[in-house]
Amino acid sequence: MIHGFFLATDALRAIFLSQADLVLENLALRQQLAVFARNGQRPRIVAADRLFWLALRRPWLRWSDVLVFVKAETVVRWHQASFRRYWTWLSHRRRRGRPPIDARLRALIHRMALENPTWGAPRIHGELRVLGFEVSERSVSRCLPRRRPPPGALGRWLTFLRNHRGAITAMDFFCVPTATFSVPYVWFAIAHSRRRVLHFDVTEHPAASWVVQQLRQAFRTTPRRTTPFSTATPSSALGSSR
Repeated sequence: MIHGFFLATDALRAIFLSQADLVLENLALRQQLAVFARNGQRPRIVAADRLFWLALRRPWLRWSDVLVFVKAETVVRWHQASFRRYWTWLSHRRRRGRPPIDARLRALIHRMALENPTWGAPRIHGELRVLGFEVSERSVSRCLPRRRPPPGALGRWLTFLRNHRGAITAMDFFCVPTATFSVPYVWFAIAHSRRRVLHFDVTEHPAASWVVQQLRQAFRTTPRRTTPFSTATPSSALGSSR
């Protein structure tokens, strides 16, 4: 009785599934049977088994429904580990990035900041460029010594936030790793007062021109309505006033 019920359920499910789903389900079940037949009741996972399920996750959404020999969380961990290994290999292969800052240059930045308390990273960066040092402003800001905020700075900052809360907008990027080891960038803008997303978009190459276009779309305003000008000439207007 129970066996017949399961057969009927499988038959109904096969009717509603597409041919591609049936082929992928059959392939997944056969792969797991091969693993059990190879190792007995306690399957031993090899690299080929991991690659099979990592490749099956992307084209088939129902991959976890037929997974038996491991948990779905295990396959997700396999994918995360593969992602880390891929980007580690890619970073070592390219050997790119910012060059390290020399110790003497760090000491010079530290000295300029201590001798000129009102100078920030932009001013020190400009002075270093004048002296012939090729360094980015971001690197200069990282080398600056930490300073305590002046008394009352926190209170003034909170007052500023309360007074301009309606005009403050938060903008940032975040990354979304995909199954094919690509990293699309998501740009978003959120209105602080209404707590809603003003605009967002996704790209794999966030160039400066693309960011400028997103800013235009996020903060576009409707044109002001202007009153039509009078068709009378200045001389006729003077004549009518007389």
